[in-house]
Amino acid sequence: MKRMFKKNKKLVLFLIIIFFFIAGLLDIKYEGLFYQLLPHSIQSYLTGIFK
Repeated sequence: MKRMFKKNKKLVLFLIIIFFFIAGLLDIKYEGLFYQLLPHSIQSYLTGIFK
């Protein structure tokens, strides 16, 4: 398993970054936990973009 991770380190890192990016977009779209922690002015701006 370690050998496979060492060979594909960049690929694994890329997939993790893509996963977090998609999770962040979905959090904003469905007004999740991190969206609710944002200030109201930023929330209203993001709501205008995604709806």
